[in-house]
Amino acid sequence: MEMKAFEEQVDVKIASTMENLLSELTRYRQQSEKLKKINTLYQRMAGILDLPAMIESYSIWLMEFLGHELIGYHNPCRQRMHMFCSYHGPKRRQAIQLAQELLDPETRTEKCPNHIDGFHVHRWIIDSGDCFGVLVMLRKGKQLCEDDLDFIEESLMILADPLKRALEYEEIFAQARKDTLTGLANRYVFDERIGSIVEQAKRHGHPLTLAALDLDHFKAVNDTMGHLVGDHVLKQVAEVLKNQIRLTDLLVRMGGDEFLLVLPDTSLQDARFLAERLCQAVEELNIVTEAGRLAVSIGLTEWSTGMDINQWLERTDDILYQAKANGRAQVAVN
Repeated sequence: MEMKAFEEQVDVKIASTMENLLSELTRYRQQSEKLKKINTLYQRMAGILDLPAMIESYSIWLMEFLGHELIGYHNPCRQRMHMFCSYHGPKRRQAIQLAQELLDPETRTEKCPNHIDGFHVHRWIIDSGDCFGVLVMLRKGKQLCEDDLDFIEESLMILADPLKRALEYEEIFAQARKDTLTGLANRYVFDERIGSIVEQAKRHGHPLTLAALDLDHFKAVNDTMGHLVGDHVLKQVAEVLKNQIRLTDLLVRMGGDEFLLVLPDTSLQDARFLAERLCQAVEELNIVTEAGRLAVSIGLTEWSTGMDINQWLERTDDILYQAKANGRAQVAVN
């Protein structure tokens, strides 16, 4: 009996030891898998220098492990915001609008809701030295568990430095890419970014609209009031235009009183609503010349498959001059 009891004790100890070993092996395997995932994130972030591509790459990487519908990032100090959303159409606009509200500086002081409009909501502060930002995730389905949240927290520690690098890179080149009078992006920025904007719209099947803007009676401002007043008027116009658009839109001063506005994720119909608001905003400056009230004419063209960028620009320019020919201070569409 004593031998049998001894053997049973040995069996129990062996079983316990095996169980501990299996538990340790499972833990090491999980850690190894996590390290592999994190190492993949390191590799993907290594060669990226612009914020939109970085947020897109992070979202795609994370999607392999944790499904979500939107990742949004906002750095209020540098006024940089970007979203990456897997939705299309009205659902996409709804998700982006919700994320913008959650990333708004006033909203961020409030407690982040756990669930809103059918989404589970998660929000993190990324604070790495002088690189402060907020990241938000919208997710359908199950709520994230503690292990999932820990995994994201760890990934954000990896993301922080590349984000800082991207923002610093943008700042270094900001002066060369900025219109010195109005502070808007210049022609160099348009040439630099338009290709990737079109490619992204093409890849994801999202609408993309281009607006060409030209001020009406601006020559009369320079001729009768002087070029200093003309410069001040251009600054005013740039400011009111900028106040009407989203951070994700690209407003460019091409030269003189000509502007281009690139509207990602925007159909022709939605762009027309915005363009009419822009017309009204410029007229409300109430700048009157001998030739008439300062206004803006706008031509709109939605990008379509098979259209190259030069064709798109030329067509939008033709539509703009239709607006001019039809009496100015109005919106014309393709």
